[in-house]
Amino acid sequence: MMNLKDILYKVSLDVVIGATDVPINKIQFDSRAIQKADIFVALKGTAVDGHEYIEKAVALGARVIILEELPDYQEENVTYVKVENTHNALALMGANFYDNPSKKLKLVGVTGTNGKTTTTSLLYQLFTKSGFKTGLISTVEILIDQKVVPTKHTTPDPLTINKHLANMVDVGVDYCFMEVSSHGIAQERVAGLEFSGGVFTNLSHDHLDYHHTFAAYRDVKKRFFDQLPKRAFALINLDDKNGAVMLQNTKARKIGYALKTFTDYRAQVMENQFGGLLLKINEHEVWSKMVGQFNAYNVLAIYACAIELGLEEMEVLEVISQLEGVSGRFQYFTTVKSRITAIVDYAHTPDALKNVLETINSIRTRNETVITVVGCGGDRDVTKRPKMAHIAAALSDQVIFTSDNPRTEDPQKILNDMEAGVQPQDFKKTITILDRKQAIKAAAKMAGKNDIILIAGKGHETYQEINGVRSDFDDRIIIADFLNQLDK
Repeated sequence: MMNLKDILYKVSLDVVIGATDVPINKIQFDSRAIQKADIFVALKGTAVDGHEYIEKAVALGARVIILEELPDYQEENVTYVKVENTHNALALMGANFYDNPSKKLKLVGVTGTNGKTTTTSLLYQLFTKSGFKTGLISTVEILIDQKVVPTKHTTPDPLTINKHLANMVDVGVDYCFMEVSSHGIAQERVAGLEFSGGVFTNLSHDHLDYHHTFAAYRDVKKRFFDQLPKRAFALINLDDKNGAVMLQNTKARKIGYALKTFTDYRAQVMENQFGGLLLKINEHEVWSKMVGQFNAYNVLAIYACAIELGLEEMEVLEVISQLEGVSGRFQYFTTVKSRITAIVDYAHTPDALKNVLETINSIRTRNETVITVVGCGGDRDVTKRPKMAHIAAALSDQVIFTSDNPRTEDPQKILNDMEAGVQPQDFKKTITILDRKQAIKAAAKMAGKNDIILIAGKGHETYQEINGVRSDFDDRIIIADFLNQLDK
């Protein structure tokens, strides 16, 4: 057991009622998980306030309560610690409880609207292929030196993060690459972690249901770089107009990468096709299996990051040519007879959808028809729905609007919101099919020889969530089944 005094190291304490020299079993923020001698941290969430479960936690044996508001009555033999922000306290306590594992390896955080998963996953591959024990914390998976750990959130809670990092340290991991979401920053999930570097990919319309304004969304991302230590590096995409904002107050070493701006690391797209990209990076040509200009940025970012972490340039370029694409990110196959190309991509923001469709249009020979199947998630930012529909209709030859993950929202309302963004000249291109499986089937039937089908929004996901129930659903399997049947 660990002592409470040690767990509270660096936590700003407002009021302490009770003893701090007491042994602690575990830290919990779910009252249902409380056992004897645990700490219960009362978190204020958007739907639930942990302060309402303090009595239950005490009854189950909690020895310490971390809170923002003291109750009128305090139980004897229970320590109450009042802090300004329990989310921040939980993160600092979690780091202390697991003996600050982020200080024992090189942790690099990647943040931005798009490209986080691809960049972190490619970095994991690159460092693993270069002979290092490597960790990954991403939307798709958590990897501890090639051991897979299931995950549900882009940025897990701070206890889970520190537990995984501690496990990485135990098996000798040298580097860990981690997606850092705006929610994770805003909710203090990465507080208490010591980053060796931070990467900014880009910033565009997303999560305004949570942050309300684009400025607030941008400033949350900026906070991550503000908190980087002086010995870390801040690697920024300077082609994005928000990149300079990320550097304004950082103490970290400032490094830029870009395709269009003169800066530390530069690349030029020499060739772009379904087979991959030919890039010139800092005067060296390298072939990558990634597709599209947006992936040119991702490849350049991992190159720059690897060099900043001390890898040798020519070895990095050699390994880059071996890296495989990320599950559900511009993942495609072509049928044998009809030569129909089906692409599944996670694009769920206006900018991501625009990038994917512009890439398809830049590669095709103009004789093929581009058919896009797209929806928008329920209980999420409604303002991006008409924008995504507008982009899909403007950049495709035919579009099928359908359900994504409606969650608890009316699927038809989501589609109505999307349809409002279609311009009059594009109406004739669009149809709406509520059932996603039927929409994919329709796209397969509509496609002729050499045509291209894009199924956007869900990417790597293997489920569809409707009214709180998750059912098996994988865009990749469904489109492959339909096209293979038609190709016989």
